[in-house]
Amino acid sequence: MKKKLEYVWPVIGLAAVVFSVWLLYRELKDISASEVLDSIAAIQPKQWLLAGLSTIIAYGALAWYDRIALLHLGKKLSWAVISLVSFTTYALSHNIGASVLSGAMVRLRAYGTMGLSLAEVGVLVALCSFTFGLGSVLLGGLVLVGEPEIVNRLVEDAPIWLSRLAGIAMLAFVALYVLGSWREFKPLKIGNFAIYYPRLNITLRQLFAAPLELLGAAGIIYFALPEAGNPGYFVVLGVFLASFSAALISHAPGGLGVLEFVFLKAMPDMDPADVLAALLVFRLFYLLIPLAFSIVVVVLFERSRIARTLKERVTAKVGTGKAGASRSGDGAS
Repeated sequence: MKKKLEYVWPVIGLAAVVFSVWLLYRELKDISASEVLDSIAAIQPKQWLLAGLSTIIAYGALAWYDRIALLHLGKKLSWAVISLVSFTTYALSHNIGASVLSGAMVRLRAYGTMGLSLAEVGVLVALCSFTFGLGSVLLGGLVLVGEPEIVNRLVEDAPIWLSRLAGIAMLAFVALYVLGSWREFKPLKIGNFAIYYPRLNITLRQLFAAPLELLGAAGIIYFALPEAGNPGYFVVLGVFLASFSAALISHAPGGLGVLEFVFLKAMPDMDPADVLAALLVFRLFYLLIPLAFSIVVVVLFERSRIARTLKERVTAKVGTGKAGASRSGDGAS
């Protein structure tokens, strides 16, 4: 059974990519590559700079996720170490897909060498995932309450009151979570599984870190879009939340095709070539450049681990040889 399950995620991811690419092809069949290249060339240096700064904000907030989880566990590691592990984890998991599983493996390898147990890494991964979910719910609720018409960009004739009600429910969930942390509610039990509310100082950090990451990621796309037909940051943020959530659910590596399809559907008033160009900038800054750096980090890390292991073995052999020689000398005397 376990061997069969090993193939489930790759199959789901591949199927999601094939389906999303097919949907995307239907949207892009009338757009030429030259149009997209012209749109990329039209992006001003200031836009590139702001998109780059948005990327730094997003990945800085992701490092804060790990920092918060480590504080919850009572573990102290330097910001430099946390940032490097977090950056590598998210750069790889965002591109590979099935981010919870791939992120867990990377963190286990890295934090395991720093003294964290398997159970502690599991708690860290779960809390980081929940922090992201909390931020998505919080920002999603704010968008639906403040701009409920945004749903009509994806679902025609969706009732405005229903969208706003959904937003209020999402904000109520966040408020209940904060209340549970503040009043130290009993853990929520689901069968043998128990969810414990973190301390209030941890919860407050989550409320800032998670939205900051999503605001930064959405900013990459917003700043890469031209002014003509631009619906504004708030709408771009709402569409990004919907597309990014759909990409995570699909398990498509890098959300390939899913992000593009949702954005093109949700922004019919903009030139599709401009939208696609902005999404290519997002993939470059948020996915590809971090992936390239993370591969270098992983290679250097594994190289250092191998070198340390070999050194320990040599030291052990030398120690064994000296002990044997000492015993031989004692016997001769």
